[in-house]
Amino acid sequence: MRRTQSEAPAVLPGEHPPERDTGGGHTSGRDAAASDAAPRDTPERDTPGRDCGLCPRLVAYRTANRAAHPDWFNAPVPSFGGLDARLLVVGLAPGVRGANRTGRPFTGDFAGVLLYQTLLRFGFAEGRYGADAADGLRLVDCRVTNGVRCVPPGNLPVPAEISACNVFLAAELAAMPQLRAVLALGGVAHRAVLRGRGLKAKDAAFAHGAAHLLPGGLLLVDSYHVSRLNTNTGRLSEAMFAAVVEDLRRRLGPRLG
Repeated sequence: MRRTQSEAPAVLPGEHPPERDTGGGHTSGRDAAASDAAPRDTPERDTPGRDCGLCPRLVAYRTANRAAHPDWFNAPVPSFGGLDARLLVVGLAPGVRGANRTGRPFTGDFAGVLLYQTLLRFGFAEGRYGADAADGLRLVDCRVTNGVRCVPPGNLPVPAEISACNVFLAAELAAMPQLRAVLALGGVAHRAVLRGRGLKAKDAAFAHGAAHLLPGGLLLVDSYHVSRLNTNTGRLSEAMFAAVVEDLRRRLGPRLG
């Protein structure tokens, strides 16, 4: 993996955020919402409640989605995978018809296809990804979350929302005793991880394929986001993403769990 070259802005020039609306089959989130008021396996006080009110714009959007789609999850999306994992994958925010609908990160839209198929390929997951939170997919020595837990309009959070939600990411990082590596999907996720570790953006600049050894020994690895827009424009190819995850597999050694 190469060294970083220069610091990136909130959204990198040429780097595309997750697509606005990726569609996909219908999955009811009502039952999941009832059982997942707080993210799985994380102390409730360190997670956003189902009606978290920290970000007024996101609250208004959540309320509108609940009215329009009462059978969707429509709440802060809980992390997926165990706290004992050595790898944490951090994305940007839930997609409106993806995780916001299904209640599981990167589930129900194109980004999840590339992410989970690659995790399956390199032993960080087992089962089958079916774009449904009830598909039986299991993560192995891996956990997946987002820097912002609630879906934002246009699938793009503003800086104040990223900042407000960082307390939950910081708590999650601290609650993973065996954590050795974080895979940041995009510049926003990269900088959210740095902030969650008490660091500044200038301490490690985002660049696809870069690996940063943070104070305390945590490895932060960067990739462009796995969005359809990034893959359609050639910004990120399946081979490019596979190379990043394969290198993480090599660094972490044989799978656990």
